Amino acid sequence: MIPLRDVIPSRTTPWVTLAIICLNVAVFTFEIALSPDNRTQFFFAYGLIPAHFSWATAVSSMFLHDGWLHIGGNMLSLWIFGDNVEDRLGHVRFLIFYLLVGLAAVLAQTASDPASTLPLIGASGAIAGVMGAYFVTFPTSRVLVLVFLFFFVDVVEIPALLYLGFWFLLQLVEGVGRIGMSGATGGVAFWAHAGGFLSGIAGVWLFKKPERQRVEWWNT
Repeated sequence: MIPLRDVIPSRTTPWVTLAIICLNVAVFTFEIALSPDNRTQFFFAYGLIPAHFSWATAVSSMFLHDGWLHIGGNMLSLWIFGDNVEDRLGHVRFLIFYLLVGLAAVLAQTASDPASTLPLIGASGAIAGVMGAYFVTFPTSRVLVLVFLFFFVDVVEIPALLYLGFWFLLQLVEGVGRIGMSGATGGVAFWAHAGGFLSGIAGVWLFKKPERQRVEWWNT
């Protein structure tokens, strides 16, 4: 299933979401201009290597991507879910929230394979945190998804809770299945996704702005 959009319009312009997307695209544009060898060196320099953990690369790794599908899928998910979460948290709070859940995701992946010497890159951990925040903040929302099932292709609208819950369960199952396996061959950072999602569920309650209560006025 590929998410296309949700059904909740944002009440404000999601400036931070747009800025994060633009920054990721700008970095990716720089990456694809590099030669393969220089791109690999770039990933090792600015991606997070769990065996040599540093907070600087923990942050910089969130803005690196390896391929069009990688960045395309991440930015699409950020656009679908980020605008509403930013709307509910506010611009500054959303930026801080995004960076913190991204760091939580990186820590979760590092804890799953602390001896790995391969660079961890991608915004998916932070975006998973945004998805976790959306999961608890907009429980009645629905998501339009593109479904592929053998020769059947269609766009269907499903509850956001169902889509996000299934996505998280898949990350958790895959992550548990890789416990004890070395990350020497790379692959998808499932524990970053699961850790980011859970940190988003917990963290959104700390960052969410109080909603205005409806007030009725009477003239006397």
